[in-house]
Amino acid sequence: MEKKLYDYSVDESFELYLLIKSADIRVAKNGKKFIAFTFQDTSGQMDGKFWDASEDEIASLIPGKVVNISGKRELYQGNPQIKLFKIRTVKTGEPTSPELFIERAPLKKEDMMEELNETLFEITNANMNRIVRYLLNHYQKDFFQYPAAKRFHHAFVGGLAFHTISMLRIGKTIANQYEEINKPLLYSGIILHDLGKVIELSGPISTEYTLEGNLLGHIVIVDELITKACLSLKIDDKSEDVLLLKHMVLSHHGKLDYGSPVRPKLRESEILFMIDNLDATVTMLNSSLNRTEPGEFTERIFGLDNRVFYKPLSQDNEKNIED
Repeated sequence: MEKKLYDYSVDESFELYLLIKSADIRVAKNGKKFIAFTFQDTSGQMDGKFWDASEDEIASLIPGKVVNISGKRELYQGNPQIKLFKIRTVKTGEPTSPELFIERAPLKKEDMMEELNETLFEITNANMNRIVRYLLNHYQKDFFQYPAAKRFHHAFVGGLAFHTISMLRIGKTIANQYEEINKPLLYSGIILHDLGKVIELSGPISTEYTLEGNLLGHIVIVDELITKACLSLKIDDKSEDVLLLKHMVLSHHGKLDYGSPVRPKLRESEILFMIDNLDATVTMLNSSLNRTEPGEFTERIFGLDNRVFYKPLSQDNEKNIED
């Protein structure tokens, strides 16, 4: 089986075809330009710097391009990094399709669509149901294709839908435990909370923030989308149903420091914040732990305060019982 980027150990050299996920042009202390790359294949992504880059190299080595790399895996400040020896664009007969190097959601699109559609029948509030259905229908293609983030969690094709499905599963478990929870409100908030990312982000390949994403952010964007849906559906956007739904979206980052313009003031919005944080955290942990050998620590995880986590020697979920 052909080895992937994360199949190589620290200090091990390799030659691989990789996709350029991002390429930031920077200037070194000596005044010469260099490229700060993020490369990826289906095993994950890793950074690497290309020093003394010429103008021709800067023009050709751009995000979305497949390249051939000779290098070595290193560790820099606790994070995996590529030390580049050589890099070139691919030739005729070599792999050129970015699709070959992109991570994908572990669930099929059709399965996620079916699960989401089943949930829509549980949203028994008429206004919420109509708004959710309207926006999902309008952005369906992108919703099931886009990542949920540029880099840190669910940053793969279908990541946005998979993140939403995962949160719905957690939300349903919590709602079944506590019968007082407003299920239509919670489920509607979960489905719509990150929908603005289909506008905030550029897409699943070489993901970047769009102008709207940089200037507005997905929280404000989806709030505007709800207002536009109300206008089209002739729903009063000042009704309590809509205000509750908007609050779910606007408060889902939990704290003002995290980008929410308002902190949660509903039981369901507090739950949404916790579910969102839990799913993102577990996904970041799984991603790092899956690339870590038993008995070792992960690389530093930026999204978790640059902490490292230990992978136990035994990963058995069942206890060994001696007779």
